[in-house]
Amino acid sequence: MALLLHIDTALEKAFVGLSRNGELLMELNNTVQYDHAAFVQPAIQQMINALHITLNAIDGVGITSGPGSYTGLRVGMASAKGICYALGKPLVAVSTLEVMAAAAVEAFPGFDVYAPMIDARRKEVYTALYNPQGEVVLPPHAATLSGDLFAQVPGYKKVLCFGSGAPKWEDMRLVNENTCFEKIDYNSTHLSQLLFNSFKNNNFCSLAYMEPLYVKDFYFEGSKRAK
Repeated sequence: MALLLHIDTALEKAFVGLSRNGELLMELNNTVQYDHAAFVQPAIQQMINALHITLNAIDGVGITSGPGSYTGLRVGMASAKGICYALGKPLVAVSTLEVMAAAAVEAFPGFDVYAPMIDARRKEVYTALYNPQGEVVLPPHAATLSGDLFAQVPGYKKVLCFGSGAPKWEDMRLVNENTCFEKIDYNSTHLSQLLFNSFKNNNFCSLAYMEPLYVKDFYFEGSKRAK
């Protein structure tokens, strides 16, 4: 039996949830991105009160490690590490793009590859490619949008693009007839199973060295790189 607390503050909508063996028990969410830091801890307390458990009853904490909002990723990572340190529990993590892909495979089966895209401003996106089994075809990276974005991938056929960055590529009219676009939202149901798989396989993160998956360096406009 594995009771996992999960925290996701990577994107516009934040989630906290509790799951047992990959099955979601409860989820709370927040849709105000700049308010994620104030949302997480009260939401966790609300959930454990509603389920009549103590926080010490959890077996581990899971997070989405990124890419995503720099501030959001730091909020989630700090919250998860703090709980793990305090309770002596393990930390597991999955990529935001992997969770997005899991939701897309469930909603729209039948594509050769799935391309989650997170808007990275200007003409860039954070993206990756996954096959229908959820295996990585092209790892997470920051990409400049162009007509040959995935041309280097063998077997590039029918691809589904989705996420906040996908409309930018669609609007550029650089894609071919084998590329489709859909609006897909994921939630803690998709995150629960992925985190449980990591937990049961003992894919634990180092609390000392685990960092968010930023993908690219963070720059404040008109200033030096943020430390």
